[in-house]
Amino acid sequence: MSTRNIASPNSNHHDKARRVNAQDKRLLNCRAVDVNQLMPLKYKWAWEHYLNGCANHWMPTEVPMQKDIELWKSDKLTSDERLVIMRNLGFFSTAESLVGNNIVLAIFKHTTNPEARQYLLRQAFEEAIHTHTFHYICESLALDEREVFSMYHEVNSIRDKDGFEMQLTADIMQPDFTTDTPQGMQRFVKNLVGFYVIMEGIFFYSGFVMMLSFHRQNRMTGIGEQFQYILRDETIHLNFGIDLINGIKAENPELWTKAFQAGLQDLIERAVELEIAYAEDCLPRGILGLNAGLFREYVRHIADRRLERIGLASVYGAKNPFPWMSETIDLGKEKNFFETRVTEYQSGGSLSW
Repeated sequence: MSTRNIASPNSNHHDKARRVNAQDKRLLNCRAVDVNQLMPLKYKWAWEHYLNGCANHWMPTEVPMQKDIELWKSDKLTSDERLVIMRNLGFFSTAESLVGNNIVLAIFKHTTNPEARQYLLRQAFEEAIHTHTFHYICESLALDEREVFSMYHEVNSIRDKDGFEMQLTADIMQPDFTTDTPQGMQRFVKNLVGFYVIMEGIFFYSGFVMMLSFHRQNRMTGIGEQFQYILRDETIHLNFGIDLINGIKAENPELWTKAFQAGLQDLIERAVELEIAYAEDCLPRGILGLNAGLFREYVRHIADRRLERIGLASVYGAKNPFPWMSETIDLGKEKNFFETRVTEYQSGGSLSW
């Protein structure tokens, strides 16, 4: 007798599991839906961020560096200009790696939604591309790679920012860490705020202004183009992180206590001071119309925008001192920013085997 169509004792249970409603999905602590069950989608924003990331795919080696090499070897850059470039290469080279490590070792493990995990996989790859970018720049300019990639050990303002972030990763990598309790979920959300709102939404943006100031003057154009690509990626990272934070908050409103909100606000305010110290370190005398005072105002301005987007009150009331950056960076322009490409390039679909 054929047994091909005989149902197993557990078949009804498995059929029900396969036919779950999208509403059964949760971003954290989901036990009703298999974490590998992508469809039906519940969090369409996560899938849209994933698709946007795929559409923006790029590689650093696509960007020519000859003009940068010629300028770097010339005497047309001042020592203060070289300091800004080196400091930013030093910060970003390890900061991108820290973000990738946090995704792979901490965030991915505790996120129980497949749409969000799909995006996290994409973001982790983008962080690898960004780290590759700084290796490519160092190689192109014949820089001392050990000096650049070790700067987070040796430059106080960089070490302090990276240490601030690394503690947040270490906090949720403890062997006994779980999101099963409200306190655990709060620690997880604190990590998300630290990396998406602070690292990618505040710390990175000062560097974007500094490096794109060179590009604006048609100098170091290869590095500038790569920073434009990175900025485009980071804007999606920021938007995904804010959607994830707000989604967890909506599903777990008991987490959003006044004490927890005050703690997050304090975390962001401490980060602002770290970033102002970094700007003062990069710009001891000012270059390209930039100085530490302008960055103090700018960092406070973007911190207010980030606070508002996760439902916290703005603190500083600062104005944007760099209106020329609005078409590229300001949150109100993000949609327009994605409608154009920095340069045209072919997608992987055009490859011949």
